[in-house]
Amino acid sequence: MTPYVDRGAMPADAEVRQHEWWIDPREYARHEARRGRRFAFVELVPACTALVVIDMVRFFVSDNPYCRGIVPNIGRIADALRAAGGTVAWVLPAAGERTPVLDEFYGPETAEAYRASGGTGPLPERLWPELVVRPGDVLVEKTAHSAFFPGRCALPGLLEERGIDTVLISGTVTNVCCESSARDAATLGLRVIMVADANAAPRDQDHNATLHTIYRSFGDVRSTSDVLKMIQAPDAVETAARDR
Repeated sequence: MTPYVDRGAMPADAEVRQHEWWIDPREYARHEARRGRRFAFVELVPACTALVVIDMVRFFVSDNPYCRGIVPNIGRIADALRAAGGTVAWVLPAAGERTPVLDEFYGPETAEAYRASGGTGPLPERLWPELVVRPGDVLVEKTAHSAFFPGRCALPGLLEERGIDTVLISGTVTNVCCESSARDAATLGLRVIMVADANAAPRDQDHNATLHTIYRSFGDVRSTSDVLKMIQAPDAVETAARDR
C-alpha cells in the first residue's frame, strides 16, 4: 500500500506544547451545588466506553505544536482502554464535496484545502505517524465537523452495535470538530467526557472556551490522569479529582 504522505518522524527540535487549560472555579461550584458533586460521571465501564479521536491527520497536526503535544496522552488512553476491553475509534475527515456555500464562506483556495485535509489512500496511513491503529479499533471518515451528526458519519451506529454509552472526546481542533462532536454525542444521549489535555486548538483561549462550554452544558471535562484512573481503578478517581 502506498501511503498518502511521507510518514517519517518529525525533526528532533520540532516544538511541542501543552495547553494551560482551566475551568472557572465558579463553574465547578455551580455544578457541585446542583448535583452534590463536581463531575457528573464519576465512573465508567470500560467495555461500554469509546475513545473517539478526531482528525489527528498531518494537515492539522504538522503545524500545531499543541496537537503534537497531545499525541502521547491519546496513546496512553488508547492502550489502557483497549486493555480494559473498551473501544478506540479513529475519525478522519472525508474528501467532501466542494459547494458554492463553502467557497463563499472560506474562499475557494481554503475551501479546497479543507476539503482535501484528510488526504487519500488507506485510512490508517492518513493518521499522524505516532498514532497506531490496532486490531479491533474502529476507523471511519466523517463528512461534517461532527462525528455524531446523523447521516454524516458511520460512527454512532458502530458504537451502538458495541453497546457504547460513554465517549471520551479527544483530538483536534478542540473548538471546531471536537466540540461539535461532543455536543452531538450528548444530544444523542451518550455520556460525554472531553479529555482536556488530549484535545488541541491553536490557542489556549480557544481551547478553554470549549472546555467551559462542554463542562457547563454537555458533559464532563477531565485530565488524562483522571481518565486513566477511571479506566484502571474506577473507585479511586473521584477523591483525586475533587482536589484538582
